[in-house]
Amino acid sequence: MPRDAETLSLIALSLDEYHRIVDLLDREPNDVELGMFGAMWSEHCGYKNSKPLLRMFPSTGPHVLTTRGGENAGAVDIGGGMCAVFKIESHNHPSAVEPYQGAATGVGGIVRDIFAMGARPIAILDSLRFGPLRPGPGTSPEVAARNRALFRGVVGGIGGYGNCLGVPTVGGEVSFAPSYSGNPLVNAMCVGIARADRLLRAVAKGAGNPIILVGADTGRDGIGGANVLASRTFEQGQEELRPTVQVGNPFLEKLLMEACVELAEKHADWVVGLQDCGAAGLTSSLVECAARGDSGVDVEVARVPRREEGMTAAEVMLSESQERMLVIAKKEHEADVLEHFRRWEVHADVIGEVTDEPYVRVFDHGELVVSVPAKVFTEPPEYRREGVKPAGLDRLQSYDLTSLPDLDPSKAGETLLRLLATPEIASKRWIWRQYDHQVLTNTVIGPGADAAVLRVKDAAPRGIAVATDGNGRLCYLDPYAGGAIAVAEACRNVACSGAKPIAITDCLNFGNPERPDIYWQLEEAVKGMSAACEALGTPVVSGNVSLYNESDGVAVYPTPIVGALGLLEDAARALSSAFQDEGDSVYLVGAGSTLLADADMETFALTGTAHDLAGSEYLNEVHGLVAGQPGIDLRLEARLQEALVRAAERGLLRSAHDCSHGGLAVTIAECCIGRGIGFSVAQLPIEGRLDAALFGEAQSRVVVSARPEEAPSLEALLRSLDVPFAPIGRTGGESLRIASWIDVAVAELEAAYERGLPDALRD
Repeated sequence: MPRDAETLSLIALSLDEYHRIVDLLDREPNDVELGMFGAMWSEHCGYKNSKPLLRMFPSTGPHVLTTRGGENAGAVDIGGGMCAVFKIESHNHPSAVEPYQGAATGVGGIVRDIFAMGARPIAILDSLRFGPLRPGPGTSPEVAARNRALFRGVVGGIGGYGNCLGVPTVGGEVSFAPSYSGNPLVNAMCVGIARADRLLRAVAKGAGNPIILVGADTGRDGIGGANVLASRTFEQGQEELRPTVQVGNPFLEKLLMEACVELAEKHADWVVGLQDCGAAGLTSSLVECAARGDSGVDVEVARVPRREEGMTAAEVMLSESQERMLVIAKKEHEADVLEHFRRWEVHADVIGEVTDEPYVRVFDHGELVVSVPAKVFTEPPEYRREGVKPAGLDRLQSYDLTSLPDLDPSKAGETLLRLLATPEIASKRWIWRQYDHQVLTNTVIGPGADAAVLRVKDAAPRGIAVATDGNGRLCYLDPYAGGAIAVAEACRNVACSGAKPIAITDCLNFGNPERPDIYWQLEEAVKGMSAACEALGTPVVSGNVSLYNESDGVAVYPTPIVGALGLLEDAARALSSAFQDEGDSVYLVGAGSTLLADADMETFALTGTAHDLAGSEYLNEVHGLVAGQPGIDLRLEARLQEALVRAAERGLLRSAHDCSHGGLAVTIAECCIGRGIGFSVAQLPIEGRLDAALFGEAQSRVVVSARPEEAPSLEALLRSLDVPFAPIGRTGGESLRIASWIDVAVAELEAAYERGLPDALRD
């Protein structure tokens, strides 16, 4: 292979990096070794542009059981001797090239990360981003048609793989913006449950212990996925990239999953380590296991079962064929492990052994073709760049939103229906009705709620709540605030279920970090996320970075996605987002309300400022603007979440729903739609703008309902925690009535809400 800069770039290496490899080896690498360095030093495996920033994240806490980056996923103690294992990852570029298989194998990969630790996967969530589904400004009919095709393919892939695998898809979220048209984002999160004392590690140690490859035969699919797709930008229509997308077999993965979980639960003493063959295939799994164990590995590629003729050693080592795992068995239990997998009808072959010498050595029919110290592969260069604020961002942030005309009060109901029908806000039932979300019978609250709630049968009555969130539009306007808001919203969604958020996982989706403006976005977002994690006490226990998300020179919105996990002492007491009964008192809790007090009485008013419209769906849909400067008070956010958890524990709440996309009016409408229960308030004093009060998206706000007899106790709790609140009405009837501005039947609200996405998907 030529060693010129242009050729090296095809495997995601620079000329300087090549010279560094030569210096470290004190020789030139051969072609097989160079291909392995290209994979291991790629952004996807090596995190060379992001690792210095990721160290900002808090990673320890009272529930944390693992070291971030040290295992396949993060594990947190949930009591009763049990732990939750969870992680989120991306499959963005593969899904742009081949949406069904890209999304399907993204699900397969994240599920393997969970059962590689010996945990049983019990839930999948997905966070998706696409370009607009209908033609409009900046979106031609052809681009919109492609976006619809990508959307259908990705949703089909997620459902097709997860349903066959028997793991429920219980939640997630979807957003749309022109920046995603050429480069959709497909992030998948998986949660598993295990006994805390039976977690398996991804490690190789113990000289002479056999290395066993189990699962699918190895083919040429996926070669170059880690560096070709994940470590450089690409352009639309690059059909030559299709072979870099893996092809999944969920039925085989089901057998592999059951075999690995049973191995951990019943025969953990037979093995030293277990590792998924994910990005970079055998290369990354062998190298990472050896490096973690301060050991070496000797592997004979001729022993690797193949489904294609004439594969070279490099192709075998770099193939990303799916449904494969490495088992590092104890020598005395080699036969037991092989028999175990054969009983599950899963192919298992010894392909090498652990050595004391810390080298990765690869043989091809006895010929040594790779000999590199394991830790040289795992220590790529790190780049701490100087970011530059994007040109024009100051203008967007300082846009005078007060210059926009306020909402005509007579148009408030019409505007509410219009917003409910936008794909951004509309019901996502079209998506999740294609997913099995009840399989395994753990699901207490499923898709469509703020957070999914799952019972933990082996630690009954405990449960966990999980949610994903992220707002690329807000991060585009202010990546620091947007990063903080991503953490806050995900944790707030969990708190709305009554669960206490205890940890997060994240997937950082950004453009080319070699561009100073993109690096600035990445750094600012990480700083904001770190600040929120510190304020909320939610360490980052796992995650993924997906950079180079650009197409035709246009980067996606900076989009950090956060998956939050919370703990419920009693899953049966989880809160729903829907109003539960007629006659309940409804409150806006958190920001956006003002207490007006005099000597005799207290009254309340809602506040609405132009600032609250920053980055809102109302501003985008009604005025065609993405502008303003979002912000969040993290101290108030922490008090709000504590209040929600404590109120739920004391049985003071009947429902809770995060006030986010679409603002207060949309939030109340969604609470009504849930069970067909109306809402009314005769008067609602407002200080400021009507549009901002009804449709602004100020942070740290939740709409809750409570029985009238519990209202005094709820108000006392909120006052004790210094959390603002305003009683805003009562549940009941068949309409949503807000003063003189909105009077719409719940059935009409539901019709708009449910038709929005199907209408947008029509060809």
